[in-house]
Amino acid sequence: MRVHVGHLAGGLPHAAVGSGPPLVVLGGLSPEHGPPSGSERWPPLRTFGRPFQRQFRVHVVSRRAGLPPATTMADLAEHVAVAIRADLSPPVRLVGISTGGSIALQVAIDHPDVVDRLAVVSSACRLSDAGRTAQRLLAQRTLDGRHRAAWAALAPMLATGGLSRAAFTALLWSFGPFSAPDDPSDMVATIDAEDAFDAEADLGRIEAPTLVVGGARDGFYSPELFEATAAGIPDARLVLRPRGTHISVLRDHEVGLALARFLR
Repeated sequence: MRVHVGHLAGGLPHAAVGSGPPLVVLGGLSPEHGPPSGSERWPPLRTFGRPFQRQFRVHVVSRRAGLPPATTMADLAEHVAVAIRADLSPPVRLVGISTGGSIALQVAIDHPDVVDRLAVVSSACRLSDAGRTAQRLLAQRTLDGRHRAAWAALAPMLATGGLSRAAFTALLWSFGPFSAPDDPSDMVATIDAEDAFDAEADLGRIEAPTLVVGGARDGFYSPELFEATAAGIPDARLVLRPRGTHISVLRDHEVGLALARFLR
């Protein structure tokens, strides 16, 4: 894949591949907000770039750098909407993964003119209590300089069962120093925005056809939250994988087929 890396209007970092109408993918939480590179850009491009690059110009989009501490989810959604209107010929197909799913929901609520179809993957109208606690631990331990313990706090949200949880804890513990941001303020501002995010009361304002995808074993969300999100959006469809985790649904064959049918 030939990947173009740069910025959209307003300073949103992005990586793009393929040709055709735009497919915008908002990725999950990241330590810093710069142009996607290396391992940061490949997971979403593997998932959406390779299967869709012949039909779409796939844009994997991150958050703006230099976020103020009082940033809200509405602010993050506004940044995305400004970039789409300026650079991407709206309305676009919009996919949000994890934290990117929260932003995508807010974009569809506040800026319906820029969204043609909406897919929300491993995300819902708000975090579970356990998910919120894990992200707060990530933020506080990062600010304290405890980078191994910071990322290891996410392990219970990503895996089920003692052995897999232990494996994820060890992996994230080892991964911690390599994810230590030079300046954690953007990640912390995004965590704070998602901590306060609860879109359930506004889901009925979403006009775009919507697909909600989740795993019943996702620690950041519960099956009830996925169900409430789909139920609150007019005519939305829910794909809930009974053994799916926060990460595994993106590798699920049935999920891939459902996304392909929906986005095409």
